[in-house]
Order: sequence, then structure tokens, then C-alpha cells
Amino acid sequence: MRPRFPLSAKILLWFFANLLLIGVAAYAFIEFEFHLGPESLLGGRAGRRVDALADLVGGDLNAEPPSQWTNVLARAGNLYGLHLLLTTPEGRRLAGEEISPLPGEVLARLYRPRPPRPPGAEPPLPPPPREDDQPPPPPDRPGPGPNGGPPEPPGRPHDRRMIHTDHPNRYWLLIPLDAPGPQAGPPVPATLIAVSESIGLGGLVLDITPWLAAAGGIVLFSVLFWLPLVSGITRSIREMTGATARMAEGRFDSRVRESRGDELGLLARSINQMAGRLAGFVQGQKRFLGDIAHELCSPLSRAQMALGILEQQIGPGSLDDLREEIQQMSSLVNELLSFSKASLAAGRIKLESLPLQAAIVRAIERENLSGPAVQSRVAEDLQVMAEPDLLCRAISNLLRNAVKYAGAAGPVEADAERVGGDVILTISDLGPGVPAEALAQIFDPFYRVDVSRARETGGAGLGLAIVKTCVESCRGRVTCRNREPHGLSVVITLAAG
Repeated sequence: MRPRFPLSAKILLWFFANLLLIGVAAYAFIEFEFHLGPESLLGGRAGRRVDALADLVGGDLNAEPPSQWTNVLARAGNLYGLHLLLTTPEGRRLAGEEISPLPGEVLARLYRPRPPRPPGAEPPLPPPPREDDQPPPPPDRPGPGPNGGPPEPPGRPHDRRMIHTDHPNRYWLLIPLDAPGPQAGPPVPATLIAVSESIGLGGLVLDITPWLAAAGGIVLFSVLFWLPLVSGITRSIREMTGATARMAEGRFDSRVRESRGDELGLLARSINQMAGRLAGFVQGQKRFLGDIAHELCSPLSRAQMALGILEQQIGPGSLDDLREEIQQMSSLVNELLSFSKASLAAGRIKLESLPLQAAIVRAIERENLSGPAVQSRVAEDLQVMAEPDLLCRAISNLLRNAVKYAGAAGPVEADAERVGGDVILTISDLGPGVPAEALAQIFDPFYRVDVSRARETGGAGLGLAIVKTCVESCRGRVTCRNREPHGLSVVITLAAG
């Protein structure tokens, strides 16, 4: 069963959630300390793009008559998918799309040039410089431009403004611009307004392409950096999960690597120690059962011989009940011997390629089930890797069990097919089936669906346990499932020969 949420995905998701939390905390700290707003986006590359747009529009306005200014703004706006508008300091439209009325926040922040100082007025005192600053230039002279270039005209670029309004929900970029004056007169102050519904203003202010590239690079680097750790942890956990699952099926020879030096390495060593102890307990139990069964064979044989002599003396038929009890005990001992031998010989079995159809025919003849009771539809050329006696014993027990419990409902069917490198043998009947809660225990030793263990309803519950032991000794596996609407199917999977 695959996990619903793999551990590797959980670790990576937790890492990126932690990264996101750190980013949000850093942004909140910077916002609290420096009170950043939309205008903080107007520096660096964004500022250069805004300057380039302002220079482009200003140059085209100087080259075109006022009647073409709207077309000039439309062409420039199409470069970024923006709505451009040129207004006077009072908010009157000079060119561009009609946006009326302009929001009050926009009108309040339109570019207005500094009023001229009255003659004879004293210039304002500059603010005292900080220790890490150079003294500011005289107030009547503009300071040097960026990177030590020529001085910038008053109001640009420090008077660029970016505003967000809620009604309507838009972003407004206000760029101071000197529009050509009427009749080739002196330039007049104006404001170029760029309007968009996104904070990036079509990539003019915020181009997400480098941000996406940087985020993708960070994600890729993080995955590659964390992948060895995550894959090492999950690989060890998968090995332990597989080993414990095999142990739950009774395969106590499963082991996991103990090369790790962390807690998973300690867990691996504990699992291996547990597997070794369980294997010792189970082997000892099976050996004990085999020894007990072997020791019981001789007393039972002598008891049967003595019973025969006694019956000759007192008359035939007088000891039938006692003979039946001894025969039942002898059958139980034989089953115990078969189960013990199949279990203890599992590690010494040599498999060989043999025809599956021949093994089924041999099992049918062994149980005297020839006729319509069993129908085999297995191809004669289908080969499996198994030990002949163990495979025959497993199929014999299955056929005997199916005929005993469901023979009156219809024939027992044996089908087989090859799937990849395996051969799947299915033995099905039309009987009452098995309760769903008993399917997982039906192959356990001494387990019976009918807990009464009455003689009329079956033996001691070792038949299917012997089937499982024989199949697993052949490096295969056996499962069962109920059929619809009724019946039981036992599925044996063996390697193809």
C-alpha cells in the first residue's frame, strides 16, 4: 500500500514552508523599519525602464504636433499594455485616454514645479548633514546625476510617484515631464500618468521573469541539496518497511542494512535482532512439533496393532469407535510431520523447472479425484520453478479441501496464466467461501473457521498451513479471496520455468 503523503514530499514541503515563513518575516521587518510602499519599486532596473519610457514619450512629443500626442501615448502604452495620460498640474488632460474623474489621491500628487523665490528672499537653510553623508549642494543648484553624470532637471526622478487606489482598484505611476509649449514656446510642466490594474504595470515597474527564474533556481538548488538526505532517509525506511512486511508473512530470514550511524541505523539493528530471535523461536517451535509427532508415531502404530489383536479376541466391530479415534490421532500426527518437514527444509530446497499441468494431474490422482469433480484448464507447456513433491502436496491439499467443502456446489476449477516472469495458478470452487475477517488468518497453523473443530467439519487446521509452507519453500506466495457471488479462489504465484 502506497503512503498517501510520502515522507520525502513532507520534508521538502516543510522546508519550503519554513523558507516562506522566513521571507514573510523578513518582509514584515523591512516594512516596519523602512515603511516601504509601492514607490520602493521605482529604483534600479525599474527606474531605468521608467526613465526610458519618459525619454521616449518626451522625444516623440517634441517631434509631433499636439494633435498627434494621443497617438504617441497610445504607441508608447502598447509597449507595456498600459493606459497613458498626459495632464497639467491641475489635472487637465493634454493627451491620451480620457480618465475622468481622476481619483483625489492622484490629483493631490500631480507634479507641480517649485514656485520661484521672491527677489531678495533668503534661501532656505539646508538640513545638517549626517556623519555618513556628504554636504548637500546649494539649494539653487541641482545635485549631480546618478553615477556622477550630468545634473538632473528639477523634479526628476525623485518626484516620480506610484499610488494605489481602491476606487477604482488600480495602480498609478506619475512621471514628471516637460511638455512642449504652445507655438514653440518654453516647455510647460506636465505629468505622464501610467495606469494599470497590476502592481507590475505590465512589466514596467516589476518584471516577474527574473524573479521567477531566481525562484526556480532556488527551488532547483534546494531540491538537489536536500535530495541526498531525503532519499537516504526514505530509502532506509522503505527497506525496513519491506523487511517487516516480509516478517509479518513469516519470512524471518529478511534483513536490512545497518550501515547508517544515526537513529535509523539503530532501528535497523533492532529489526535484525528481532528477526533473528523470531526465526529462532519459530524454528524451535516447528522442530518441537516435528519431534513430538515423530515420537508419537511409534506408540500409535503399536496401539493400532494391539487394537487389531484385541478385536480378534472379542469379536469384529466391537472396537470401531476406538479404532476411529486412533486413526484420527494418527492423521493429526502425520499432518504435523508434513508441516514440520516442509518448514525445516525450506532453506535446503533445490528448485527445478517442471510442467505445472503434470503436477496438477499427479495431485488429482493422489487424492483420487478423477472425473468431473476437478476441471483443469492449464496449458501443457506451462513450466514453473518448484520442488515436485512440495508442489504436489500443496495442490493436493487445496484440491482435497475444495472438494470437501464445496464439491456438491460444482466442479473445482484449476486455471493458470503467465504474467511477466511469474506463473499464477488459481484453484476456485463454488462453495460458501470464507468470512472476510478470516481471509488473513486462514493459512495460519491450527486456525479453522469453525472453531468447534468437530470431526464432521474437518481436521486440525493444518491443511492450508502446509500449503503455505510448501509454496513458500518453492520461493512462491499464496493468497486467497472470495468469489462473487459465492465461492473461494486460492492463488499460487511461482516463478516461471
